[in-house]
Amino acid sequence: MADARATAQPGLTNMPRAAALGVTLFLAACASGPRIVPEAERPVPTARPTPVAPRPIQPGLPQDVQRHRIALLVPLSGPNAGVGRSLQNATQLAVLDTKSDALRITTYDTAAPGGAAAAAAQAISDGNRLILGPLLAEEAREVAPIARRARVPVLSFSNDAGVAGNGTYILGYVPAQSIERVVNYAKRSGITEFAGLIPSGLYGERASTAFLRSVEDAGGKVNALETYDGRPGSVATAVAKIGRSPFQAVLVAGSADGAVVAAPLIRRQASGKAARLLGTELWNTDSAIGGRTALSGAWFASVPDNYYRQYATKYRARFGAAPYRLSTLGYDAVLLTVRIVRDWKPGDEFPERRLVEREGFAGLDGAFRFGRDGVAERALEVQEIRGGTAATVSPAPPNFNAN
Repeated sequence: MADARATAQPGLTNMPRAAALGVTLFLAACASGPRIVPEAERPVPTARPTPVAPRPIQPGLPQDVQRHRIALLVPLSGPNAGVGRSLQNATQLAVLDTKSDALRITTYDTAAPGGAAAAAAQAISDGNRLILGPLLAEEAREVAPIARRARVPVLSFSNDAGVAGNGTYILGYVPAQSIERVVNYAKRSGITEFAGLIPSGLYGERASTAFLRSVEDAGGKVNALETYDGRPGSVATAVAKIGRSPFQAVLVAGSADGAVVAAPLIRRQASGKAARLLGTELWNTDSAIGGRTALSGAWFASVPDNYYRQYATKYRARFGAAPYRLSTLGYDAVLLTVRIVRDWKPGDEFPERRLVEREGFAGLDGAFRFGRDGVAERALEVQEIRGGTAATVSPAPPNFNAN
């Protein structure tokens, strides 16, 4: 029987947490006195049946030889519980939409005592052959060696490419790809001089490296690059410094909230009055991005939203709330698995080689495929914020053959 950290998703499996024991009472009637049974009425002795040893009780969840055992590792408690529940709901919706009865998905709480490592160990002990999740990079680092020893692939929802490889695959939206996409679009639009405002921290470090490389590869030039943090006045100080150099576009590599703060400050700079603001995939996590008037005219690269709107409507109707934007990663992970199911015998190891097929996969977030490094390469579009909405100005290719 699985411990408290494992829960079966409703509608996906008929999997009780504890088997109910049925009790039958037998009543024997007492005779009024002894009776001598004549020899002719006595039953003929027969050989005693050979005792059958009871089946040994196995640890973990009941075995299911007909379906594929898949673990979903997400936080169901703590500060990220809302995201975890949204990912769980998305995987359930994907199973229902595909009408697949070949999967049994069990959810394990990575925020429970023991964290992601304990959740992964329990999932493997329960017989799961594929792990979807966990959410955070630090959790993926804990899970990776445990899963690798058991030869169980991990499809993490993290966007940190540093945790990918050796059986761990990253489904999250990697900043380097969105930066490269929007820089290339800007260069094709005639922009050659760039500046950057980069948040401090690991994400900012990787965004900075990607920005410098992308501009160089596109044949442009970065004239100024400054970092900022959450301290009062940090953004204003960084903007003042980049204002000393000429630029035609400035990448604000943080969240949309940070860009809204920076935008009016940039417009006060001589170079910033007519400069184009550029953003990353983080902007698309803001459901109200189109209404951010301070960002009017800005470009940012993102996964396509074509199918997301339909998905969000269906999700809201079923679960009574709006989904988190990245919950589509859970949905697409199930679509990927359903596609591979025909080449995967229940109980066998997951056919990991199928993950790196070059034609890739299709999902709510468009086409994607895994490189040999384990990072999901995505077909991205460029959107422009204008008129209270985010309009597509450069569509994503429908598949990788269209590149």
